[in-house]
Formats: sequence, structure tokens, C-alpha cells
Amino acid sequence: MSFPMRYFQLRDDMRIPGRWILGDPLGEDNQEVTSWYFGEGRVLDGRSPLRLQQVHPGHALDFSLTPLTLPVVHEKVVSLFSRLGLRQQVQFIPAHVEGQSEPYFILNAHQVIRCIDDQRSERVDYWRPEDGNPEEVGQYRVVTGLRIDPSKVGDAQVFRPWGWYVALLVSEHLKHAMEQECLTGPRFIEV
Repeated sequence: MSFPMRYFQLRDDMRIPGRWILGDPLGEDNQEVTSWYFGEGRVLDGRSPLRLQQVHPGHALDFSLTPLTLPVVHEKVVSLFSRLGLRQQVQFIPAHVEGQSEPYFILNAHQVIRCIDDQRSERVDYWRPEDGNPEEVGQYRVVTGLRIDPSKVGDAQVFRPWGWYVALLVSEHLKHAMEQECLTGPRFIEV
């Protein structure tokens, strides 16, 4: 009997004492980079390295999220994805973290999958016409207790759920690989 693959939301473990907290990325012009592009599953122009400030200086982590939920990863994560053959599912955009000489990257997931299970999720609200955002009508406004339908995921190992781009999801296989690598910073919440 085969069991369905389990999936996890990749979160930032804020319980780590003395850890850093990073700000959102800045471009060459010292302006914040629009984060919504990172949730759309498209390859982004990564020619000029982005800069990240330490809003709260502390111990560097292998994985952390910016306030707008952009995943910042150490070169170790890039190496792991390469060994697992997952580089086609993501883009690693070079980013310089203030006070660090080692390479860091923003992880941009290429796949966006319509997989949220509205009935099993704790709470799901949609934008309505009376909410005053006509371009958002019919899209998710709130999702708590996120649950997905694994049968809709296919062979994706890392992806964002359509309509709730703040969540970055990984397969059980990738979760175990990250744990075996002893990466600092990630926290996994089953969805």
C-alpha cells in the first residue's frame, strides 16, 4: 500500500535565540524590490545582486524569511537543491547580506499550483466586490490552518499554492533532506 506524499509549509523558526532578522531586499537604487513577483512562479531578472540589511543583527541562518516572506538561503541550500536535481524548480537570485562575506540567495519557486483544500483548511476567505479591491475579487484574502490536496501537486518538490503566495511548500522528501543537512532556520508545518 502506498501512502500519499505529505507536504509542509517552510517557515522561519523565530524561536532560535540570538538569530538575525533580515529586512526585505533592496535593489541597486536602494529601493525595496517588489516582492509580489516572487510569488508568481516566473523567472526573474537576477543580474544585479540584491542587498539585505539585518534589521535585528544576530546569528546567521541557512534559511530565513524577510518580512514579506521571501526565502533567503545560504549557499548550502543551493548545493542541496543541486544534489537533489531540483534546480529546475527554483531560481536562486544572488543577494548580499549586510555583514556577511558568504554567499546568500533569494529562493524563487518556479511552480505555483492550485492545490489549497478549502474544506480542510481551518479558514478561507475570498475577496468580494464590497471589499473595494476589484482586481482581487475571487482570490484568497485569508487562509489559516492551510491544508492542500496532495493529489493536485504532481511531482513538485517546492512550490507556492495558487492564490496564497506567502506560503512556500515543500515535499516530505525535501523536508527530510533539509533536516539531514542540519540547516539552521527552517521550521516545517504540515499542510
